[in-house]
Amino acid sequence: MTTLKGVAAGLAALALGALPLAAAKAQDFPSRPVTMVVPFAAGGPTDTVARLIAESMSRSLGQQVVVENVGGAGGTRGAGQVAKATPDGYTILLHHIGQATAATLYRKLPYNVLTDFEEVGLVTDVPMTVIGKSTLEPKDAAELIAYVKENKDAVIYGNAGVGSASHLCGMLFMSALGTQMTTVPYQGTGPAMNDLVGGQIDLLCDQTTNTTGQIKAGKVKAYGVTTKEKVKSLPDIPTLDASGMPGFEVAVWHGLYAPKGTPKAEIDKLNAALVTALQDPKVIARFADLGTEPVALERATPQVHQEFLAAEVAKWKPVIEQAGVFAD
Repeated sequence: MTTLKGVAAGLAALALGALPLAAAKAQDFPSRPVTMVVPFAAGGPTDTVARLIAESMSRSLGQQVVVENVGGAGGTRGAGQVAKATPDGYTILLHHIGQATAATLYRKLPYNVLTDFEEVGLVTDVPMTVIGKSTLEPKDAAELIAYVKENKDAVIYGNAGVGSASHLCGMLFMSALGTQMTTVPYQGTGPAMNDLVGGQIDLLCDQTTNTTGQIKAGKVKAYGVTTKEKVKSLPDIPTLDASGMPGFEVAVWHGLYAPKGTPKAEIDKLNAALVTALQDPKVIARFADLGTEPVALERATPQVHQEFLAAEVAKWKPVIEQAGVFAD
């Protein structure tokens, strides 16, 4: 006859037996390639950051970190795919500031930004630049401000889609000037940049990771950077703050996520690989070429990332609500 004491002993034995298996599983991770989802089109600034980080993390993890571009819906399609993925560490998400703004921007978001992910760590803060087509009339930021105010809807501003960093920057730019421009959303920054270089649109505000090369090649006009200090890689470009738009400041941060419920052991391994990547001389040098740098290592922790994300959601909520721009 089975006794209660015997059942308890059996359960305890099963639990103890499971511990070595769980530990072994954690030690084996990763035993196959890891997919890093980028919720935007290939060739854009977030894609550039992801590929640099993925290459370095691959060496640390001993398995390939494969970048998969899942664009659409301002980044929410790709983020939603990761939120619903098996929480085993093999599917991760590299997203930018749009992870925070989506919580307010989208009325029917299919996931909860704050509760459906495990934060792995922050990656980088990227300045942005306001750039124009090479034939645009204004010669500097002061002339551009006057030009936009005078021409208003005749000025065509492109962005990478609702919720993208370029969309947010454009909202702030128009709000600061107290005027509107004709806005053309694209399926990613790459197509928007192509049309700017081709002269089909007039303006774009985008991350230095995507604009520095075009600026240095003389393919676009640079009017200002969106940080309080000048960008080291673009020393000749003034800040908008000092060019007639006092207080204008926006930077695009990037972070790494896993689905909610991913075991801590896997998160720790992913975080360790991320921290190693942020100290990789090749990553640091390439980031510098693109006008950015890795975050300080104390910011590259799951805890700091989690707290920062919550603060960013709270920060952008009133800005988006005041602008009255929402998406379904």
